[in-house]
Amino acid sequence: QVQLVESGGGLVQAGGSLRLSCAASGFTFSLYRMGWFRQAPGKEREFVASIRWSGGSTNYTDSVKGRFTISRDNAKNTVYLQMNSLKPEDTAVYYCARRGSRNEYDYWGQGTQVTVSS
Repeated sequence: QVQLVESGGGLVQAGGSLRLSCAASGFTFSLYRMGWFRQAPGKEREFVASIRWSGGSTNYTDSVKGRFTISRDNAKNTVYLQMNSLKPEDTAVYYCARRGSRNEYDYWGQGTQVTVSS
């Protein structure tokens, strides 16, 4: 079955960096666009970034452009989110997800907590 397992979250001071990883299994990872989302307490889940199956095309929400970088290693079935210059407003649970054949995100990981202290 499809599984997505995030790791790499934690507590960091403002201005610091974290690298999230999402290990995928149960499907042909290299065929799918993958995305990162986040949900802060009391807020709706929001899109953060996505990456095409080949890694050649990426998208970011405006608030993370220039600070976050999404990448993938198809040989390792893993997608990453490098987060630099972190701000307290980046505090959230971060989820990775697979975009399915109907252009909707159909499988989600369990999430990893990122907390940025001021």
